[in-house]
Amino acid sequence: MILVVDVGTSSVRAAVVDADARIVTEHREPSLPSSPMPGLVEFDATAIAEAVLRVAHAALDAAGDVAAVGIANQRGSAIVWDRATGTPVAPGLGWQDLRTVGRCLELQGSDIWLGPNHSATKLETLLDGADPERAGDLCVGTVDSWVIWTLSNGALHFSDSTNAQITGLRATENGSWDERVLDTLRISERSLPAVIDSSGTVGPATALPGAPPITGVLGDQQASLLGQGCVRAGDAKITFGTGGMLDVVLGADRPALGLRGDAGTFPLVTRRVEGTDMWGLEAVMLSAGTNVEWLRDDLGLVASAEDTDAVAASCADSGDVWFVPALLGLGTPHWDFGARGTLVGLTRGTDRAHVVRAVLEGVAHRGADLVEAAEADSSHTIATVRVDGGMTANTVFVQALADATQRPIEVSPVREATALGAAFAAGAEIGWWATDDDIAATWSPGARVEPGRPLDRDRWRDAVARAEKWIPDLSAVSFT
Repeated sequence: MILVVDVGTSSVRAAVVDADARIVTEHREPSLPSSPMPGLVEFDATAIAEAVLRVAHAALDAAGDVAAVGIANQRGSAIVWDRATGTPVAPGLGWQDLRTVGRCLELQGSDIWLGPNHSATKLETLLDGADPERAGDLCVGTVDSWVIWTLSNGALHFSDSTNAQITGLRATENGSWDERVLDTLRISERSLPAVIDSSGTVGPATALPGAPPITGVLGDQQASLLGQGCVRAGDAKITFGTGGMLDVVLGADRPALGLRGDAGTFPLVTRRVEGTDMWGLEAVMLSAGTNVEWLRDDLGLVASAEDTDAVAASCADSGDVWFVPALLGLGTPHWDFGARGTLVGLTRGTDRAHVVRAVLEGVAHRGADLVEAAEADSSHTIATVRVDGGMTANTVFVQALADATQRPIEVSPVREATALGAAFAAGAEIGWWATDDDIAATWSPGARVEPGRPLDRDRWRDAVARAEKWIPDLSAVSFT
C-alpha cells in the first residue's frame, strides 16, 4: 500500500491507496488560511506540519505498513524557514495572496514577467521581512518542499518539477533556476530546494513508523490529471473546486506559447520523468464552487450546496436568466481582473430555482470556455472531458457541462483524484503502475454523461460582455 499526504488550500489529508487504486482509509483535518486584510492570504506552516504528521500517523494506524509515500499539494504558496531549527520565519503566503501585485507590475519594467500567483515575489517579500540583509541560513520553498522537510525530520530539501515551475523562478529554456530573476529578487540558490523527478526515491520519511521512502511528488492539479488516467496527448480533465482548473496533456516538448497562449492558457509541467519535463496546458476559472457558496452563505437561497441539485432540477431551464461567475474576475480566456459577477435577464416571473440553475449553468459555460481555449492553444481536440471536485456530485451541473461543451463528461469515481495521482507517481518508482498504459488502464468513471440539447453559447457570450471591464483600472492590469 501507498500513503498519500495531500495538503490542499483548506484541508490536510492522508489516504492509503492499495495496488488496485482503491482508497482504503482516509483521514482529514481542516486547515483554513487566514485573511488579515482583503487580498491577503496567510497560513500557519507549523500547524500544517503538525496536521500532516497527525493524519499520516492516523492513516498508518488504520492501514498498517506502507511501501512508499506520495505527496500532493496546493501550488504557488510560499514558506521560508530557518535551516537549523526548522522554524518558519513568518506565516506562509497562500497562492491566492495578492500583496505582491505592485511588485509584479514593477518588475515588468525590467522585463521580468511574474504574476502574483507565482511563489517568486511572495518568497522575496518573506525574505525582506525576515532577513533583509540576506545574512541568515534560510530555506525557501513551496508546500511540497515543506512537507518533504517535515516527513524527513529536516534532512531533505527538495521540490518536484511541477511545483518548481510554478514558482516563476525557473528558466524556460533549460529548466534550471533563473539566475537573473534570483539576483533581482535576492534569493540565493543555496536556499532553494533541489528539483527532482515527480516519480523517484527522494529519501526516507523518518518521521513516520518504518521510515517508508518518499517516491512521488506532484502539484495538486497535476496529481488530479494523473489520477484521472490522463497520460496521452489530448487527455484533459477539469477540477471543479473553489475555482476550476482544466489541464490537458501534450508531451515532452514545451508548447511554443511564451508565457500565455492567444486563447489564455499557459504552459505547465505535468510531470518530470527521468529528468525530462512532460508538458501540458492549463486553463483557469477563478471561481467555481465559490458561486455555490455565495448562493448558500450570502444569498440564503439554499440551505446546503447539495440542495442546489434538487432546486435547479425543479425548473426545466433558467427562464433566460444568465449568470456570469466573475466574482473574482474572469480567467481564461479573458484574463479580466476587473470583470465582476453578473446576473441578467431577471423578470417578475424569475424565482429561486431559475437563479440557482443559472448559477450552475454559468459555471458550466465557463467550463466550456476552458475547453475551447485549450483546444485553440494546443491544436488538440478534447473528445471527452474528465471531471472531479465537489461540484461534480451535482447532476444538473454535470449535465449542463455536457450540454455546454457538447462532449461526453466522465465523472471521477473518487471526488478528489489528487490522492490517486500522487499514489500513481509514488507507485511507479516501486514497480506499481510502471507504465503510462498501466495508469491509463485504471480509469473507470463513476458516471458518463452524454450531451443533450446544446446550451446557447452565443447568448452566453452576450452575458459575458456585460460582465467585462466593470472596474476598468483592474481590467487594465496584465501579468503577461
